[in-house]
Amino acid sequence: MQRRPEKPMKTLKSCKVLGPVATIFDSANTGSWRIERPVVKFEDCIKCGTCARYCPANIIDIFKDERECVVIDYYYCKGCGICANECPVGCIEMVDERSARKNDLQNA
Repeated sequence: MQRRPEKPMKTLKSCKVLGPVATIFDSANTGSWRIERPVVKFEDCIKCGTCARYCPANIIDIFKDERECVVIDYYYCKGCGICANECPVGCIEMVDERSARKNDLQNA
């Protein structure tokens, strides 16, 4: 068996990092293509933060005071349903976007 001749490895050029490396990516505006949206039952929420931890768009905020415990930025929400699937108490429900818009218009 013949051995291949060893080639010297290419050295990588060093580069400067101008700050901390981002581990959370920004999200783009959803537009009108979202089919479902998450709705939180605030009385059942235990404020554990699991939904915010698993949200790939990083658009869920948890407040541990007297306000609403979970705030979702629907402008950037993709409607993927990961938050509803990961919620340990099941207080997040995915609802049809069209019916949610009708309810928002009726309540306004």
